[in-house]
Amino acid sequence: MVARKSKPAAKKKPAKMQKFSTSKSQVKGNLAIDIRKPRVLIVEARFYEDIADALFEGAKAVIEASDFDYDRIDVPGALELPAAIRFAMNRKGDKAYDGFVALGCVIRGETAHFDVVVNESARGLQQLAIDHQLCIGNGIITVENEEQAWDRARKDRQDKGGQAALACVAMIGLKQLFSI
Repeated sequence: MVARKSKPAAKKKPAKMQKFSTSKSQVKGNLAIDIRKPRVLIVEARFYEDIADALFEGAKAVIEASDFDYDRIDVPGALELPAAIRFAMNRKGDKAYDGFVALGCVIRGETAHFDVVVNESARGLQQLAIDHQLCIGNGIITVENEEQAWDRARKDRQDKGGQAALACVAMIGLKQLFSI
């Protein structure tokens, strides 16, 4: 696993005394609220490195457009994605992750290994999402050949990395809605 450098967090400004009022009430005091940006962990299966990079570009664009912070880590293959997310979900405090984007590519070969990897990686991600109420965007593309992989991975084509990040962002919003 290789940890990647994340987007730097914005510097905090000192709290200012503010006065808020309505026709019915008046509040005085230090009302500065420190609200952190949502933080997402992008976990990449690097078995097909160039395709993983293309998936990441789409995910990164969506996360940055959403004004979220993110970290990026690598795992060897798609089967390791659920375990890495399970390890990372233990992070607490202002470094905790609000969501996860799992990226990878599985290309069918001559054996049944494809079916095992596809089914078990998807099952693992779904089980984590349900059992632990995690916001996970599944960006594991499952294809017959490399041509299909590139079509799904590129930002200017199907952009499955971007779609997985959009799913993650949407689930974070939905979780926040039901947490009020």
